[in-house]
Amino acid sequence: MAPRKIIIDTDPGQDDALAILLALASPELDVLGITCIAGNVPLPLTIRNAQLVCELAGRPDMKIFAGCERPMVRDLVTAEIVHGETGLDGPAWDEPTMGVQEMHAVDWLVTELMSAEDGEITLCPVGPITNVAMAMVREPRIIPKIGEIVTMGGGFFVGGNTTPVAEFNVYVDPHAADVMYRSGIPIVTMPLDVTHEALMSPEWIESMRAIGGDIGEKTAAMLSFYGRYDIARYGTRGGPLHDPATIAYLLQPELYGGKDVFVEVETHSELTMGMTVVDYWDRFEKEPNCRWISEVDSDGFFELIRERLANLAAAL
Repeated sequence: MAPRKIIIDTDPGQDDALAILLALASPELDVLGITCIAGNVPLPLTIRNAQLVCELAGRPDMKIFAGCERPMVRDLVTAEIVHGETGLDGPAWDEPTMGVQEMHAVDWLVTELMSAEDGEITLCPVGPITNVAMAMVREPRIIPKIGEIVTMGGGFFVGGNTTPVAEFNVYVDPHAADVMYRSGIPIVTMPLDVTHEALMSPEWIESMRAIGGDIGEKTAAMLSFYGRYDIARYGTRGGPLHDPATIAYLLQPELYGGKDVFVEVETHSELTMGMTVVDYWDRFEKEPNCRWISEVDSDGFFELIRERLANLAAAL
């Protein structure tokens, strides 16, 4: 079977970095390009971080595109308190040397999708949805080209991590998320409901260090730094690892369970801005627009990441 063609839209972020590494370590996936968005840190840093991760994976040939510097409507909110001032705090990084494409990410998304067959490409947005929504608004004809969107964002049963009801990616650009959920494209959402079911243990992080080489050392350093915020906040032994859930779902969907539901995004009330309103019990009687994931085999998830990154490290 031919590899599945995907585009990763991202705002790295340590958990974004793990999503990129997992995708690049998996021959089942053909990563056509990486589009960067402002989110966890401002755009110049998310571009730099995508370069660093691709170089770490031995893929300086990967196409990286700079996207939108701010959300569609609202001012940018960032998350240095979680990810550190660079967005990839933890390891010692050299400055990247690989290039970035000249074309804007939104223009490239439109061009790449318009040249594809219907349903040929899967989008994996693991940051604010701005680039993807802007591409849909600019050229609606790309919508049938997208076979599926597998995204990390939102929360329902566990509430939010940025406000009491809003998860970060959706809160940063709720208007863009609203465009996505109204698009009619098949969507699989990996919300906080499922990512908080898979917490990194100190032992697992050490098993990543044991992979060896730059990948093992830098991955462990990234995750140790990244986990400290949620450990302090929630009082758990480890923090969740959000964004790699999207790639793990593409590789082993049997690890996950969920329900087809109707989702819409709050874009008006400041009190609940960015809330993903999930009609879990079909009170609105509307056609589902999303597969909402809430169950995970956490052991299988963490073993998949460790195995794939160990293989990648051995191949370098």
